[in-house]
Amino acid sequence: MARGINFNNKKLSDIMLVLVLAALAAAASAADVTIGNHWNGGFQAKACVPITTELHSWKAHLKFSEAVDTVEVGTADVQKLSGGKEFVLTNKQWNADEHAGDTLCLDIVGHTTGDINPKTTITIEGNVAGATQAPPKVVHTGGGTARYNYGEALGKSILFYDAQRSGKLPANNPIKWRGDSALGDKGDNGEDLTGGWYDAGDHVKFSLPMSSSSTLLLWGYLQWKDAYATTKQTDKFFDMIKWPLDYYLKCWIPASQTLYAQVGEGNDDHHFWGRAEDMKMARPAYKLTPSKPGSDVAGEIAASLAAGYMAFKERDKAYATKLLTASKQIYEFGKKYPGKYSQSISDAGQFYSSSGFKDEMCEGAMWLYKATGDKSYLADAKGYHENAWAWALGWDDKKIACQLMLYEATKDTAYKDEVEGFFKGWLPGGSITYTPCGQAWRDQWGSNRYAGDAAFAALVAADAGLDTATYRKWAVGQINYILGDNNYGISYQIGFGSKYPRSPHHRSASCPDRPAPCTEANLHSSGPSPQLLVGAIVGGPGKDDSYKDNREDYVHNEVACDYNSGFQSALAGLTHLVNTKELPAIPAPKCHG
Repeated sequence: MARGINFNNKKLSDIMLVLVLAALAAAASAADVTIGNHWNGGFQAKACVPITTELHSWKAHLKFSEAVDTVEVGTADVQKLSGGKEFVLTNKQWNADEHAGDTLCLDIVGHTTGDINPKTTITIEGNVAGATQAPPKVVHTGGGTARYNYGEALGKSILFYDAQRSGKLPANNPIKWRGDSALGDKGDNGEDLTGGWYDAGDHVKFSLPMSSSSTLLLWGYLQWKDAYATTKQTDKFFDMIKWPLDYYLKCWIPASQTLYAQVGEGNDDHHFWGRAEDMKMARPAYKLTPSKPGSDVAGEIAASLAAGYMAFKERDKAYATKLLTASKQIYEFGKKYPGKYSQSISDAGQFYSSSGFKDEMCEGAMWLYKATGDKSYLADAKGYHENAWAWALGWDDKKIACQLMLYEATKDTAYKDEVEGFFKGWLPGGSITYTPCGQAWRDQWGSNRYAGDAAFAALVAADAGLDTATYRKWAVGQINYILGDNNYGISYQIGFGSKYPRSPHHRSASCPDRPAPCTEANLHSSGPSPQLLVGAIVGGPGKDDSYKDNREDYVHNEVACDYNSGFQSALAGLTHLVNTKELPAIPAPKCHG
């Protein structure tokens, strides 16, 4: 033994025992992290570690088996070590405290050179032995062959949203038959309200269905970024989604606590058949204030802006910060002044009457929780949560979105039961009607919309480990029906395949090239519309699979922003399954033309 050190055997054994126990504790607190999605250039993962010790600050060590270029975690500061094989994640000022019994969950996006799927672990400093969480069971569902090119349909759907743009169009506008329109849209005090999306085949800007659409689109992007990356649609997606996000920023006037929720009077607008570029009627703006509340619109716009922050934060940090700031303010506006927007804006009630606001406020709270990690938002979401099976996922019903996000965040079996209850109603044998050819047919108004939205929810639930194989197979069948597995063998998405609707109920698409006139005669004219509204899905069939391509039939042939949103995000999910060789095999379709 070296001079000056005089340990007896007992002391030496005690020291060794302490060192061994410390090593065991460190090893036990290293939890495996499952990479959810990976693609050429990056990956997504979620790390969850139960906390067994009171922590007033924390550091997490994220270790990879292969070098990673950069890592982004919205709820932690990130330091790169060991050439990219280790990253240290440090708490933000506002999320330093973690209590025994909590679960610290971190959403991780890695940026890489090439397509890698590294073995990954996470360790929380000071978290004692036993503070581990088993990695989620991965259910493999591969073996299927894609009947349709889901990535192609995804790209075409983006073009539909580009065709719905209001305002001054950018130089890279891909829809050549569209021009600048509604440049005079203003608020009561001259606020610039140009931009946003026209709702459907008309030219009103309704913020509830618009924001419902943008939230679902952003959710699909954040869930399956690889789908957009591998189809080279990422830049186009960001061009598309920035259009409504910019509009929401214009609609919020924080100094006066004013949120504009509609531009254009519904009946006057519907009496005009012509191009958006040729509108001459007055376009009044309708607002929400403390005395005329609208928590449904506020909650949904807050959700979109928070999700937008998550999408843009690595691409444009300054813009993302604006989105998050506005999201927090608008959410607080909705929370402080509760009420349904359609009771404050009677014109909206004629077209999009709201049944309640708790579901949208829950959704807004959950997206803010995902964006910030602030547990007060999670507590709010639990308060707004409704213990009921949703009728559908749609512009007016977000209960299933709220329940699904709460389950993802908490793994609480009560939320799990609600999500599974929803799908018991939607899957065969449940309460929903099925057409002879297999569409889950919720309603004659936009049956394709409801089926697409439910397919998207099923794919998210499957990713969360809920009846993964069943939900994925069902979602594939529903999207395949829309793309061609129906009795006519047509794609209900315009421009996809060789057989699709040619006469959608859409004013601008029915008009010839300018400067030729366009009037109500174009609504009633026979034959295909002069302009091809690429990417739009029409309302859909009757419950007997019947469908006629008739522009005058707005029930089955109108298009709308919310018709495409869940459908597009479901396409992203299916593209991801193709990319990862997890697309399930499904039975041959009941019908195919």
